[in-house]
Amino acid sequence: MHYQFLVEMKKVVLFASGSGSNAENILNYFNKNKEITVVGIFTNNPDAKVLDKVKKYSISTYVFSKQELESDKISTILDDINPDLIVLAGFLLKFPTHIVNRFQNKILNIHPALLPKYGGKGMYGLHIHNAVLENKETETGITIHYVNQNYDEGAIIFQKSINIEDCKTVTEIASKVLILEHLFFPEVIEKLLTHNFQF
Repeated sequence: MHYQFLVEMKKVVLFASGSGSNAENILNYFNKNKEITVVGIFTNNPDAKVLDKVKKYSISTYVFSKQELESDKISTILDDINPDLIVLAGFLLKFPTHIVNRFQNKILNIHPALLPKYGGKGMYGLHIHNAVLENKETETGITIHYVNQNYDEGAIIFQKSINIEDCKTVTEIASKVLILEHLFFPEVIEKLLTHNFQF
């Protein structure tokens, strides 16, 4: 007699504010995965391109205001979903303390620089790459970290650097860093959720 054990899928929700390239990349990565599934996309921007990009997937989307994030509305939805991991994929608002406390070590962010350098309030997107260029850095990279009550100060999980000595513009730096994000972010998520965190 053969017994088939059903493995409960690990649930991921994504928060994004803009183009959604990381969110789409993560969705593609886990699309046929038998252990991990993306169950929701949350955005604070009703015009976010990520909403168009996820239409081809059967996935719930949630559009909310900053006030709704800071109230109990979003935390109540998250409680109902009970995700194993909340992933910030280009999400620009600060996560409120009550959600951070509720989902301790379950909220993940990617930062397009090697923290603790170029972190903190106002340091996002091209602002980071511009600062890196102006300071004539020879390398930059990505940092994947847990989210706590302060911008970019949560425990670091993974970092990867890349040489940028040949980069003359912010766009060139951004392109190199985005390649790292797409390569490693889904992989780190998978390794965390399957407890196979080895690189």
